[in-house]
Amino acid sequence: MKSDRLLSILLLLQTRGRVPARELAERLEVSVRTVYRDVESLSAAGVPVFAERGRHGGIALLPGFRTDVTGLTRDEARALFVLAAQGAHSALGLSGALGSALRKVMAALPAPHRPAAELTSRRILVDPDRWLSGPRREADLGALHTAVFADRRLRVRYRHSGAERARTYTVDPYGLVAKAGVWYLVADRRGVPRLFRADRVVAATVCEAPVRRREGVELAEVWEALRRRVEERPATVRVEALVRADRLDLFIRIGGAALTGPPRAREAGGWVEVSLAYEVLGAVRQLLQFGGDVVVTGPPEARAFLAATAEDIAASHRPGGRDPGGGEVSRGAGSTGRDAR
Repeated sequence: MKSDRLLSILLLLQTRGRVPARELAERLEVSVRTVYRDVESLSAAGVPVFAERGRHGGIALLPGFRTDVTGLTRDEARALFVLAAQGAHSALGLSGALGSALRKVMAALPAPHRPAAELTSRRILVDPDRWLSGPRREADLGALHTAVFADRRLRVRYRHSGAERARTYTVDPYGLVAKAGVWYLVADRRGVPRLFRADRVVAATVCEAPVRRREGVELAEVWEALRRRVEERPATVRVEALVRADRLDLFIRIGGAALTGPPRAREAGGWVEVSLAYEVLGAVRQLLQFGGDVVVTGPPEARAFLAATAEDIAASHRPGGRDPGGGEVSRGAGSTGRDAR
């Protein structure tokens, strides 16, 4: 603690010049007497620091004394201040530590580098969240984070997509990955690499047993293999469709991941031809959100599936119908479910 405090004093003096002892004490959350003892320790270590008493006094370094405790170049300093949005740090409980670390780095930078670093932090922001991703369940990373850094096995209750009940697994964590705003736990289960989406972890317990990672295998290597497995998963359903030209940009933003090639403009009619690929037939229901702006032309089974799904939706919303819970649906605008008068 004392060495960290001494470094903080040195960095503050380099940045500010002369600082009152009381201000240093408040910043470091110690007594003024402790600050003066720390100044004596710095002086004994060869740092040319001195204290001046009185109304305009304070603690300062001899003019011209500088020490670059970072050794950072100008571009390295700028790179440190290109920050992601606070969500990732907050999820790990590190938002406060991040701010403190950046203040220390800024204070430690050579004076010529500070303006560029400060400007970079105000002009560049990396936001990991995707557009139109919708609300997500908040992930509790506490136990996952603890297991990763304590090198312990982890017992998780995990609910797979579409499953009603959670299943229990004992895994060996490699680390955590944040991808497009979503946290994943990368771990081995019985020696086989697995990917667990953090917001589907119902409960997690850190085990006493040490982690059993495969020798010589690192997080980046396991993540790359799992990522490629997901992204290169074969698509078995090929779909041809027409998209209104004035809606093509929106269509690409929302459904562009399913495109298998560039859109092909038609000579007339204001429509664009697109080719899509899905893992299962049911995934084509994604196209219903575009209403009449997207028309599937093939294959026949995709058209039939969309027609049947649309009919089910229409039947559920007809006046006088019944909702899935057995209640009566409103008969018209402003109706409360009783006969309109």
